[in-house]
Amino acid sequence: MIAAALLSSGSLWGGWLLYLPVLLWALWRAPWLELFSDLRRQHLVCGAVLALFLLWLVRRDFDSGLSYHLIGMTVVTLLLDWPLAILAGFAAQLGLLALGRQELAALGVNGVLLVLLPVLIAEVCALRVERAQPRNLFVYIFCCGFFPAALTALLCVLLGLGLLWLDGLYPLPPRLGDFVGYLWLVIFPEAFVNGMLVTSLVVFYPDWLETFNRTRYLAAPWRDDDRWR
Repeated sequence: MIAAALLSSGSLWGGWLLYLPVLLWALWRAPWLELFSDLRRQHLVCGAVLALFLLWLVRRDFDSGLSYHLIGMTVVTLLLDWPLAILAGFAAQLGLLALGRQELAALGVNGVLLVLLPVLIAEVCALRVERAQPRNLFVYIFCCGFFPAALTALLCVLLGLGLLWLDGLYPLPPRLGDFVGYLWLVIFPEAFVNGMLVTSLVVFYPDWLETFNRTRYLAAPWRDDDRWR
């Protein structure tokens, strides 16, 4: 998470110009009729908002204005699908804003980095896996859980550093190569937490995952003897 003081006015307005149209699009595409008629799905949305809010509260704030915390949007996207995932992330941001843990001016930029980017990566990976139609359950777990979360953490850090470098208001260290080793400390926890949550949902509550094809992944394996029965 990036404080507003570290960003130029152009970046702050640009973040809102990117974030706000996608929020309106998510409002338009969200399955409101199914949501209001399905109590279980309402509980999932409210639980996802609360989980993101608590997860983003557990963070390390630095004196420079930067904050580090887990993102968790990969599993939320697989759980709710992209429109409701974006709205859940925005609702969690509003909760942080109400507590004074996030600034309104920087909400757009942080929304792009912490909500839109993870949802985009998770949705693209889920669509590619679904198009390939693998029958191996571990393909879904690793390609939709672990890998998108790791890629999200990597791109979020790199894009955040790139934005700070372009604005020039935050003095970056002269040797950014020293941060390469620390990237693993960001990538691995994000991938582990999201991957393990996806694995748990697949095992115990596969019907909760909107992007999980239960019929294909959990069907009995094909045997040659079946063709003669």
